[in-house]
Amino acid sequence: MAKLKVGILGMAFKGGSDDIRSSLSYKLKRVLAFKAGAVLCTDPHVTVDTAAAPLDEVLAEADILVIAAPHAEYRSLVTDKPVVDIWNLLGNGVVV
Repeated sequence: MAKLKVGILGMAFKGGSDDIRSSLSYKLKRVLAFKAGAVLCTDPHVTVDTAAAPLDEVLAEADILVIAAPHAEYRSLVTDKPVVDIWNLLGNGVVV
C-alpha cells in the first residue's frame, strides 16, 4: 500500500453537504498520509479545502478510490479501478 495513490471521494461530513465539521474523511486522509504513496481528495460541495482536486484528476491519478461521502454525483461513477464503497452507492454491494 505504501506505493498506492488513494483517491478520497467526498470530504464533507455527509452526502449532499458542504459541511466538513467532524468529517471522518479528514481523519482517513491523515491516516493514509502515513500509509499510502499519495492521497488525493475531491468533493463537489466543499469549496474551503484548497487541497481538493477536480474529480476527473483524482479518477485519473488514483490507484484505488474510497467513497467517503455518499454524494449523488458519485452514483454514476464509472471506473475500472478498485472502489471501497462502504455506502453501497454504486449498488454493487458494500465493498471494503
